[in-house]
Amino acid sequence: MLISNQILISFGAEVQSYLPNQFIFNEGNTAKYYYQIKNGTVKLNNYFENGKEFIHGFPFDGHCIGESYLFTENLYAMNAVAITKCEIIRLEKHKFLRILLEEPLLFFKLNEYTADRLHFRYIVSTFLAISDPDIRIKKLLDHIKNYFNHQEKYSFLVPYTRQQLAALVGLRVETVIRSIKKMQKINLLKIDGNKIYY
Repeated sequence: MLISNQILISFGAEVQSYLPNQFIFNEGNTAKYYYQIKNGTVKLNNYFENGKEFIHGFPFDGHCIGESYLFTENLYAMNAVAITKCEIIRLEKHKFLRILLEEPLLFFKLNEYTADRLHFRYIVSTFLAISDPDIRIKKLLDHIKNYFNHQEKYSFLVPYTRQQLAALVGLRVETVIRSIKKMQKINLLKIDGNKIYY
């Protein structure tokens, strides 16, 4: 969790509930709130006229979304859509900025968080230059396992579905399923029902 719920609530934040497929904010909107996910998973995406979708990520419990837009006049360049039932803590922009002025260490924490997310986007972008789907998936799993500080084999429960993994690395879900099965055969990961342990 980036900022404690208690601090946010003490500054006037409210908890809002969202159902799957409900928009939290839309591309082209002005950023008026700081959003932090109390529980649930959100999809950051763009929809195109041809019906295609580009997915930027799947933040979940404890992550904030769209926070960088609170420091600029730019409009949101993506949508935030609930993909599970979500509870989102929402705080008005001016109140959020007041927290950062009163708690400067939180500003550094927020910058570190945003830098980590940018790093993740840069890494994922390089996957598009790799033609081998097995290598794309392994590199993604290596990165997220390291991010969550897991070292031991099979110690990391992958927090994404096969569909979400496919979206993150730009592959079809069928390709991801085949690659994961291959990786299981050579003992790179373990599958337990729908769960993947890496």
